[in-house]
Amino acid sequence: MSKIRIGIVGVGLIGITHLKNYAQIEHAEVVAVCDINEQAARHVADQFQIKDVYTDFREMLKRADIDAIDVCLHNNFHAPVTIEALEAGKHVYCEKPIAGTYYDGNTMLETAKACNKMLQIQLNTLYKKETKAAKALIEEGSLGKLYHARSTGFRRRGRPFVDGYGTKFFNRKETAAGGALLDMGVYHIAQMLYLLDLPKVKSVSGKVYQEMDMDEARRIESEFDVEELGVGFIRFEGGATLDLIEAWSIHMGGFEGSSMMGSKGGIRLPSYSSISQTSGLSFHTTMADMDMDSNVNLDDMELRWGRLKANYDAYSSSQHHWIAALQGRVPLLPTAEIALQTMLISEGVYLSDRLGREVTEEEIIAYSESTNVKL
Repeated sequence: MSKIRIGIVGVGLIGITHLKNYAQIEHAEVVAVCDINEQAARHVADQFQIKDVYTDFREMLKRADIDAIDVCLHNNFHAPVTIEALEAGKHVYCEKPIAGTYYDGNTMLETAKACNKMLQIQLNTLYKKETKAAKALIEEGSLGKLYHARSTGFRRRGRPFVDGYGTKFFNRKETAAGGALLDMGVYHIAQMLYLLDLPKVKSVSGKVYQEMDMDEARRIESEFDVEELGVGFIRFEGGATLDLIEAWSIHMGGFEGSSMMGSKGGIRLPSYSSISQTSGLSFHTTMADMDMDSNVNLDDMELRWGRLKANYDAYSSSQHHWIAALQGRVPLLPTAEIALQTMLISEGVYLSDRLGREVTEEEIIAYSESTNVKL
């Protein structure tokens, strides 16, 4: 199988994480990095033994030997870089969320289609063992008709920068567009949308909060103007619903994991929590007029399916899947479409909070505007 040659834009925390992941994939080769901070770019290039360094991503796009661009920038920079890369004939792998708004995300997706190029959004929860097991149970019919799902994400005091880690750019609408919903919620909402087979959003009702104390000096320096807690209720066409709660910071001892309810059974996924993380997937049903609760042996599942299913390694992580899709081994999962619907829901929560009422899909799309940062 041929090597896939990649150029990375952005060598911050996310860029370094992506580089470490590519280093574990035999057929991925990062041949260039780009960052406006040349010193940082050269340091990372030396660390990962990458020869070529750029400070202008457009210069990197001129290279005919690069197959794909990996965008590791803050949210409002995703669309402009992705669109130029697609138009330059490159496939694009982009860090989540898809963009700062639905408008920009939709433009990215439409550009990928027009250029006949692949667009993959980093949604790592889709490749977790529990997600694969839940999808198999759903597709087999073990849950029956799906009618409600719950998306949860928890941090006790885990706001970037103001709680002691990460950069202040996560806390500003100017660069990040949103807070907990766009940073963490995208993973959990996307996971539920994937398991629900990407239903069409009908309406959204929601509220966002920033209520907890924070270090005042860091509040001022960061210009913190995004939500630390987001809650919402979503109606889908066909009657299914979703409720969500996503916390960067909250006075609670943890949340239960996300869950899904069907007419024949239900599932609960692990709790992705900053203070404790439960493992496993539980399945709940009725047999012989008895209530049954069971736990799925995910490690045995992974071992067995790895031996029996063709190209199973292509679903071991988001980047493994990306490389396999570029090689033509497997079809690309619709991560861009899922990420776009996730953005529609998040932006719907923001709009509902602003207007003080439930909003329709049509209203969310109509209100959505570009937050592109011009480069």
